[in-house]
Amino acid sequence: MPRLGVNIDHVATVRQARRTVEPDPVWAATLAQLGGADAITFHLREDRRHIQDRDARLLKETVQVKLNFECACIPAMLDFAIEVHPTDVLLVPESRQEITTEGGLNVVGKRDDIKIAIQRLHDAGISVSLFVDPDPHQIAASKLVGADSVELHTGAYALAATGNPRAKQLLVFRQACELVLQHELQLHAGHGLTYMNVRAIALTPRLAELNIGHTIVSRALMVGMTQAVREMKALVTTTAE
Repeated sequence: MPRLGVNIDHVATVRQARRTVEPDPVWAATLAQLGGADAITFHLREDRRHIQDRDARLLKETVQVKLNFECACIPAMLDFAIEVHPTDVLLVPESRQEITTEGGLNVVGKRDDIKIAIQRLHDAGISVSLFVDPDPHQIAASKLVGADSVELHTGAYALAATGNPRAKQLLVFRQACELVLQHELQLHAGHGLTYMNVRAIALTPRLAELNIGHTIVSRALMVGMTQAVREMKALVTTTAE
C-alpha cells in the first residue's frame, strides 16, 4: 500500500488570489496530517505564484510527517531547499507560462546539471526524487545521476478517456514501474489523479508513495481538509477485494 503525500499548493493559490493571509497552507498541512497524510508536499515555484518562502520555513517547523519540497533544478532553489532541509526534494521541470507542471524532467538532456544538484542535496543529507515521464530512457538516466527515487508522471493516464485509452496508459505506466524497480529506485507517482481514477494506480505492486493535491484541496472546500484526506487515504490504502 502506498504512502499518501498531500500537496497543499492550491490552498496557497486561493490565498494568493487576494494577497491576504487566508487560507493558510500551513494550517491545511496540520489538518491533512490529522486526516492521515503520510507526507506533506509543496512546490515553491520561482514566480512564487502560490507557496511562499514563509510557508516553506513554517512547514519545516511544524510538519510531523515526511516533508517533500518540489522545486526546479536551479542554484537559487537548491540553496533555499538546503536551508529549509526537508526530508525529500523532488526536482521538477518548471515554466512560467504553464498552469501546472506539464511533463517530466528531461534527465537525459540535463544529466550533468541534475547529477551535480543531486550531489549537493545528498551532501546536505536530503533524499532526492526526480519527476519523470514513464519513459525508459528517462528512468535509466535517473539511476545514472544518482536519484534515490522516481516519481512517475501520471498525467497521460489521468487525462485519457475511460475504457481502452485509459487501459492503454495504465499499461504504459505499469511497464515503467517495473523498470523503476529493476533499477532499484524507490517508486513514487502523481499528477492529475482524482478520487475517480486513483484506484488502479494505487494498486500497483511496490508503489511506495502517491502525491496528490488539486483533487484533495477541491474536495476539502466541500467537506474539510481532514475528511478529504481520510477519503483519499481509504482509496489508496485499501487492498483489492
